[in-house]
Amino acid sequence: MLIEQSAYANRWRTACPGAKALFALGGFIAVFSAGTTVAALAVAGVLLVLTVVGAGVPLSRYVRVALPAVFFLSISCLSLAVSVTPDSRGGGIGIAWAANGLEVVAHVAARSLGALAALLFLVLTTPLIDLMAVLRRLKVPEVLLELMVLCYRMLFVFSEALHDTLTAQSARMGYSSPRRALRSLGDLAANLAVQVWQRAQALHRAALARNNDGPLRFLAPVYAHARRDTALALASGVAVVILARVLSA
Repeated sequence: MLIEQSAYANRWRTACPGAKALFALGGFIAVFSAGTTVAALAVAGVLLVLTVVGAGVPLSRYVRVALPAVFFLSISCLSLAVSVTPDSRGGGIGIAWAANGLEVVAHVAARSLGALAALLFLVLTTPLIDLMAVLRRLKVPEVLLELMVLCYRMLFVFSEALHDTLTAQSARMGYSSPRRALRSLGDLAANLAVQVWQRAQALHRAALARNNDGPLRFLAPVYAHARRDTALALASGVAVVILARVLSA
């Protein structure tokens, strides 16, 4: 939900989505062409500043969206830094820091953060409907696009069911004690599974009732400054790539 709020409320909401996707692609190229950790971190910093300052996405919301990915990245980097080898003396397993582990971890983490910043720039400034229009022009299979729409819809269905159930349980003092809270959480999981399944079936029946035998279509808005936005995005993407190469030298 935080992603959708940012996608519809940022300053660059009306910019051409193809231009934003082009700049995000330039960010990916710049990150993976960065030869040093400093260069990759610099690219990530530029993308973060453009998203927060340029597009006007609140920094607190940006951090909340990025936090799960950063947590997963931290665990992955820990596995790269540690080497698990058999212990020949005792027949057990030895754990030690991998050779050049910190250097490799720092470089991988910097590149991953840069790629995450490029992805967040795109999703926090572009609604899913606009992204689908870009993907359709890129000839992405319609099956994948329809799966995206259905999963996107079910997220809101799941959120609504979760909110309603939590409100009803809280009104009945379902979380007044640890024992009641544990029981309420069990009931919540069971009810959500049933509700989401029923609503998914209702959505499927509604599509069948409307003779839905073709791809899902949405009206794409007309962007008056599409050429200007694309030119600016291309120039900015090239500038970020050049920055990465200069700092890598």
